[in-house]
Amino acid sequence: MTKNMGTTDRLLRTLLGIVLLGAAMFGGLATGLAVIAALVGAVMLLTASLRLCPLYSLLGLKTCSDC
Repeated sequence: MTKNMGTTDRLLRTLLGIVLLGAAMFGGLATGLAVIAALVGAVMLLTASLRLCPLYSLLGLKTCSDC
């Protein structure tokens, strides 16, 4: 799979993932909302670590200059 995510995009996704997971665990959210926040946070961290966004691939987008 071809990488399609740049450094800034990865940093923002990592920060968002950490915030969402923290909110899910410690934010006192309702159960359903906490589960959604945890899932979205996990996906953000996974896509950032792989440097690959499946939605970007479908749309033909790239946020990196070297890929």
